[in-house]
Amino acid sequence: MSSFIFIVDMPTQITISTLSGSTPFDVYTCDTGYTTCIYISTITSGQVPYSFDLPFIQEGMASVGIKVVDNNSCIIESNIII
Repeated sequence: MSSFIFIVDMPTQITISTLSGSTPFDVYTCDTGYTTCIYISTITSGQVPYSFDLPFIQEGMASVGIKVVDNNSCIIESNIII
């Protein structure tokens, strides 16, 4: 089972502070329905904490989804308020 914790630094920087699961992890930002997702990066547990800027196209959204997929295709999704 994979899990993650994230911290939002306003206005657009997101930090994933912990990850568990099978490395590596693919990180995405999505709309809150997880219909449209934007690939951010592939990271390993050694790169945590991992910070990234929210893609420009999502900056005006009130909330976004963060999706992390581990090496075993286990998917963790969480909506955050920006």
